[in-house]
This record gives sequence, C-alpha cells and structure tokens, in this order.
Amino acid sequence: MTTQHTSPAVISSLWADTQAAGFTMPSDPLTCTLLRTLAASKPGGQFLELGSGTGLSTAWLLDGMDARATLTTVDNDASLLDILNRHLGHDARLKVVCADGDEFLQHAQGQQYDYVFADTWSGKYRLLGEALALVKPGGLYVIDDMLPQPNWPEGHADKVEALLRTLHALPGWHVTQMDWASGVAVAVRAQMENLT
Repeated sequence: MTTQHTSPAVISSLWADTQAAGFTMPSDPLTCTLLRTLAASKPGGQFLELGSGTGLSTAWLLDGMDARATLTTVDNDASLLDILNRHLGHDARLKVVCADGDEFLQHAQGQQYDYVFADTWSGKYRLLGEALALVKPGGLYVIDDMLPQPNWPEGHADKVEALLRTLHALPGWHVTQMDWASGVAVAVRAQMENLT
C-alpha cells in the first residue's frame, strides 16, 4: 500500500533547522498526518500539545485546525522553541509556553481542551490523570511512540504496556490502539449522556 500525503508548506525549512539543531526525537510524519486529520474534526476547538520540540507536529496540528481554533504548545527547551517560533510564531492561533510540563499540568487544572496531544513524559507517563482531566466530553487524547523504538531505555516497554492497560481500563473513555507509524493511541472522553 502506498501512503501519500501533502505536508504543510513550512515543513521542509522547519525540518532543515530541526536537523541542524541535532534534535532526534521528532514525531513520525505518518503520526503527524493523523494529528492533522483529527484536528480537522474539531472546528473552533481548543488544542493542547505537550512536548513541542522544534514544532514539526505543531505545524501539522495548525494545518488541520480552522481559523477559529487555538493551540497551546508547551516545552521546557527554549532553544527548540526558538526554532518553532521562527517558523510558526506568526500564527495568531498559536500560544507557545516555555515551561516544565508537570508544572503546566498542575496549574492548568480546571481548563478544558477539545484535543490533547501528549508527546512527552508529562501527561503521558507522569500526571496522566491531570492531562485526561483537561479533555472535554467528546474530546481527544492522543499519544504516539507506543510501538518499540530503537531509542527506548531498558524497561521502557513495561511502562508503555502499563500506560496502555490504564487507558483501556478507563471508565467513560473509548480507546483505540493502532499499529500506525510509531504506534498511536487515540482516546475519546464519552459524552456525558452516553454514560447513563
């Protein structure tokens, strides 16, 4: 099967700067196509990305969002965010936050998002409950790197398995795990009326 996709226009220059910076943990391009497709399902939505990196996945999310949607992206590495801001900072829909992900999640409680992409330990292997609490009914929680990766430290596979077990056991959520790209899981918080 041949997979075709059209990348956002900014990706080639953003990728060049990402490589020049020596950043080796970008999201898989196929994961990014899914992020964009799912973003298009939330017109006017409020989006949260945990783990901005240099902004490659950010660019795909923005490409799927409509003009009324907003995206907050969070990372603690100012040098990576400099690259992101250089290429994407002009987009009025985007808010870039340089902060520790755990601290951001702890201070964000009470806010609500239509779509959370957790691409770092914060909100995924740490403070999962806090991240899930930010998702509106009908909202999406998306994670990647669920299939074995060459850069996984010893014992990480057990953490992945535990995370997936936790997600599948969540009451009031519908979860699909996919052997797509680096391994993607998509969870949707059920609408309240569907829980009765």
